Amino acid sequence: MPQQPPARPPWRPPGPPSPARSLRATRSGGPIPGLRHRPAVPADPGKVAEVDRRLEAWAHEHDLFPAAWKGDFAGFQFGRAVVLQHPGAVDVERLTAAGKLLLAENLVDSCYCEAEEGRGGTPRGLGGRLVLAQAAIDPFHGAPEVEAQWRRGVRTDGPLRSYHQAMKDLAAFATPSQTDRFVHDIARLHLGYLGEAAWAETRYVPQVWEYLVMRQFNNFRPCLSIVDAVDGYELPEAVYARPEIQRITALACNATTIVNDLYSFTKELAGDPTHMNLPQAIAANERCGLKAAYLKAVEIHNQVMDTFEEESAVLSATSPLVERYARGLAAWVSGNHEWHATNTHRYHLPNYW
Repeated sequence: MPQQPPARPPWRPPGPPSPARSLRATRSGGPIPGLRHRPAVPADPGKVAEVDRRLEAWAHEHDLFPAAWKGDFAGFQFGRAVVLQHPGAVDVERLTAAGKLLLAENLVDSCYCEAEEGRGGTPRGLGGRLVLAQAAIDPFHGAPEVEAQWRRGVRTDGPLRSYHQAMKDLAAFATPSQTDRFVHDIARLHLGYLGEAAWAETRYVPQVWEYLVMRQFNNFRPCLSIVDAVDGYELPEAVYARPEIQRITALACNATTIVNDLYSFTKELAGDPTHMNLPQAIAANERCGLKAAYLKAVEIHNQVMDTFEEESAVLSATSPLVERYARGLAAWVSGNHEWHATNTHRYHLPNYW
């Protein structure tokens, strides 16, 4: 059996950057000037409160984080995130399931991958930890006694428990094809984690195109994979697998991941001035200042966003079902941008305008 990872300190999602160490912020909320985005459907406060209540109860039931995390849990705004991202959700149960997956993905990322102070992760040995994490949603099959050992191993670790329990809730309403799609997209995510960790461990500075390739794997795709399941229908596997559908899915994921790089920029640099993100990759390769690099990253995002919208419009005209799926992707992108732009607990913009 793989060696168990060492004991980790309790995980807490990061708060706002320290003012003494972060770049001077222009304001504590609002969209990035010049960033192309569509308005999100406003989040219903009642749904947000109910999803948060259910998520916190679920997290405490499975002992996923200490009681001291309660304030930070509210600050992350899991409920508001999924309500904004899935405006067409069938019901609160499916929104809650999406929230559980989002929480679990953040838990695994923070406990296994992030090397920032107090978060417990490290690039060293990450592959072994992520193999076990993948097995929490992609079940081990073997001799009965070994399967029992696997189940015990999953139960003893908070990140593994979160993955395993969240996957059960998804499988309760999604089709086997949709759940299998999610399993494969989590594997893509883990591959991206490993690529980023390898560069951090070797201090490799990727070219801009290399960085963006890594982020196509280390991105929000598992969250967008479930837009049809949460909205109560299925884009059939034969349609989902078509190259043009895969392309608009990847474009949507890439656009919203660059959004994350831009909004988390000051927070990441406050914790680690060498943390690699798109502006940092641009600055290193083009030998320019961070301001110029940041503004170039905004331009790259806008180009990706334009391509997504143009190609989605063409495909949407071919089928009502494809149009519904493309609309769900676009709603997720808009909702996620709104969450970033208004979550002042986590994000502050640099003074570049």
